[in-house]
Amino acid sequence: MGEKGSAATLSRRDLLRMIGVTAGSAAMYQAMSSLGYAAESPYRGPVRLEGAPKGASVLILGAGIAGMVAAYELRNAGYKVQVLEYNHRPGGRNWSLYGGDTYTELGGHTQHCRFDQGLYLNPGPWRIPYHHQGILSYCQRLGVKLEPFVQVNYNAYLHDSQAFGGKPQRLRAVKADYQGHVAELLSKSIQQSKLDGAVTREDQEKLLASLRTWGALDKHYAYAKGEASSNRRGFHKDPGGGLTARPVPSEPMGLADLLTAKAWLGLAAGDNYEMQTALFQPVGGMGQIGAAFGRELKGLIRYNARVTAIEQDEHGVSVRYEDTARPGAALTTRADWCLCTIPLSILGQLPINVGPAMAAAIAAVPYNASVKTGLQFKRRFWEQDEQIYGGISYTDLPINNIGYPNSDYFSQGKGVLLGTYAGGLSALELTSLTPEQRIEQALAYGSQIHPQYRKEFDCGISVAWHRVPFTQGCAGRWTEESRAEHYDNLCAIDGRIALAGEHASYIPAWQEGAVTSALDAIGRLHQRAVAQGAKA
Repeated sequence: MGEKGSAATLSRRDLLRMIGVTAGSAAMYQAMSSLGYAAESPYRGPVRLEGAPKGASVLILGAGIAGMVAAYELRNAGYKVQVLEYNHRPGGRNWSLYGGDTYTELGGHTQHCRFDQGLYLNPGPWRIPYHHQGILSYCQRLGVKLEPFVQVNYNAYLHDSQAFGGKPQRLRAVKADYQGHVAELLSKSIQQSKLDGAVTREDQEKLLASLRTWGALDKHYAYAKGEASSNRRGFHKDPGGGLTARPVPSEPMGLADLLTAKAWLGLAAGDNYEMQTALFQPVGGMGQIGAAFGRELKGLIRYNARVTAIEQDEHGVSVRYEDTARPGAALTTRADWCLCTIPLSILGQLPINVGPAMAAAIAAVPYNASVKTGLQFKRRFWEQDEQIYGGISYTDLPINNIGYPNSDYFSQGKGVLLGTYAGGLSALELTSLTPEQRIEQALAYGSQIHPQYRKEFDCGISVAWHRVPFTQGCAGRWTEESRAEHYDNLCAIDGRIALAGEHASYIPAWQEGAVTSALDAIGRLHQRAVAQGAKA
């Protein structure tokens, strides 16, 4: 292919990428994928572990999703399984806080959840994409009921505190206006023959037709006040019946205002592969998955067990731990093999005799900061006053976004909003506050979007993940460079010890990463156990 052909191909690709970024988030997905944040789940069905050596034992550290998936499958394969879990409950980060629960964070602050019956906060994961077939399959096998999770609600808000007088804008209006203005600009470029070198005349005509539909342009290829634009962004006065039936079109926001506001930053949130519909949530809270696993593995999990040291030799693995309910006594247990699912943020603080490659990998992965705050209100004003049923509003304020409950629509009782879901610097700043201060911040910032906050507030609870004793962080934070240097060493079996969890996956921060990591690790441990048994 000559230079002219190459240039034309490159220009076409650049043009389509520009449209793709406007319409969705292809570029963001590509960047996320390179860092392991958006890889497709490799789950293809239940693992097969045949021929387990008679009497072989496996000690699993951590009863989070990875640990319990491993325990479930290894037990079913015939292994003797024991699980040590720091908490008094199963699930790890698969966790829901309900009325009556008590939670004490690092620093000593204790919170007593006062939510009404049936209401909850998911401090950790709160949604499951349709293509995370691993965790979904265990929900089905364990009888965990699921319901839809609304990721994108066109009637929710996009909010820039420095634009439009601080008034939040409906997502549908921002989306329609942004797409419309971009479509008009591209249409003008085509009509002025500025893309002749990049797109054939035939493709230009097709592109013009598609832009008119995609951008809700009028017959002159302009994005203007009228029926076409109002059918996307909403009418100033909706159509009705009788003598008051005539609709009144709404006035689009100007492109300069939109660009200055940066409200468009929230438009792509639902376009990422992992946020595309359909998404699901367990009925009654994400912790229902952990609870179901706990019932299934009753008798195999020792709770309140804080691991203090891990040591292996050529014959097996010994683990020292203490009972947090009765501190002081040093306890020990031993097995032929060990699967450790303890978060690296904790594991890196424990003595463990693995080789330098795995030790370096354990130390190489810092953990993300994240803060969630649940706010219970006296009534569901977001539904009753603003017709927001599920979904998420996004803001440039430190709370980052507001999540609306995806169940019990039209309930006349109280309701719980996710009043803060912060990451990055905002999460670090919020983590430095007391729980009461974080709740106050959620109320103060949230009032700029929902003025009803103060009047309707009932109670709240807040979880800052760097203050959570059993993780001291939210999820493993890989970079492209750290993955290249350490990922394979982290996942490799070291003697009789293997690691698993979301940190040992290309789907970090998702339960699917924990599931697929566990299945991969126990598959390889099983192969070693069978080989050892054959030698014996």
